[in-house]
Amino acid sequence: MAVTKDALLVLRDGRVFRGEALGAEGETSGEVIFNTAMSGYQEILTDPSYRGQIVTMTYPMIGNYGCNDEDVESRRPWANGLIVKEASACPSSWRGRVSLDAYLKTHAIVGLQGIDTRALTRHLRTHGAQRGVVSTASLDREALVERARSSRSMVGLDLAREVTCEKPWTFDPASEGESAAEHLVPVIRGAADARRGREGEPLLRVVAYDFGMKRNILRNLAAAGCSVTVVPATTSAPDALALEPDGVFLSNGPGDPEPCTYAIEAARVFVDRLPVFGICLGHQILGLACGGKTYKLKFGHRGANHPVKNLKTGQVEITSQNHGFCVDPALFERPEFEFTHVNLNDGTVEGFRLRDRPVVSVQYHPEASPGPHDSHYLFQEFVALMRARREGR
Repeated sequence: MAVTKDALLVLRDGRVFRGEALGAEGETSGEVIFNTAMSGYQEILTDPSYRGQIVTMTYPMIGNYGCNDEDVESRRPWANGLIVKEASACPSSWRGRVSLDAYLKTHAIVGLQGIDTRALTRHLRTHGAQRGVVSTASLDREALVERARSSRSMVGLDLAREVTCEKPWTFDPASEGESAAEHLVPVIRGAADARRGREGEPLLRVVAYDFGMKRNILRNLAAAGCSVTVVPATTSAPDALALEPDGVFLSNGPGDPEPCTYAIEAARVFVDRLPVFGICLGHQILGLACGGKTYKLKFGHRGANHPVKNLKTGQVEITSQNHGFCVDPALFERPEFEFTHVNLNDGTVEGFRLRDRPVVSVQYHPEASPGPHDSHYLFQEFVALMRARREGR
């Protein structure tokens, strides 16, 4: 029988949870948050939006189907740590290659299991997401509380610079392999039908800003008929426009949007020149570029089951979300902006568009991975805006 090692989670308000080590030994700090998804833990770990955060999974057993080399959303895991009630010791799936514990060890991610994650989640809901430390190296509670209090806050923190690509590159859908296409069945079928009706039409050129972009965004854009050039977060508007795009995509990413002044300045230029589609951090950056404000949510929205209402159609979408900041609804006191999507849990802003320009933006993740496919239509709407501009409509 394997020998377990004690581990502690200590929050900055002094709350302590004692459990067992999971993954690498050592110590990690970050903002402790919770995610309500029942699966998709590998996609969550490799989502750059979790940079600087220790993720608590609310579902009681995590790791049932193991980990592999295909269900990744970026070049490596970015989460600072992982907390679960119970990690499956014997994963079972024909696609699984290693256990969750082994995967975390390989990537030097410190984790914790064996605590009451319901109690932790209730604490975070009541008191808000907060900085914390997970440690297997020290069980000195007072010292760990001090380290939690001295760790960096998400407010005012520009993390997009830390996770973005180093130089521009072009996405090649052929490199993704057949397994990746399983995520895209609804989109690929729709895109194939569209292409049959437009034989020989060139692909739409999209410049995609990488603030912490997930791979499935690129797969969806490619499946919808786009040729995608990914550029670093700090790319200037003139450099992006020199690539002669039909549209600009502003991706998801971690941290506070307000310090990303370089991206806000570039977005101001694009709003006046091209179709623009923003999601998550890109949505918040667009809101700031349009003269709005953002604020930090108490405990954020993270999971694959958040209900969002499309105010134009009345349809409710079940969405995948991961964000701690939100656009202030005061933006919609100005008539040129239309409030398009609302979160049905708390009434916060989930989407907007400009009435007289081809600019659309949503707070959630339409590419999912993990999550439902309810919002894939947004990629087709972005394509329609670009085609209309190309055709002079």
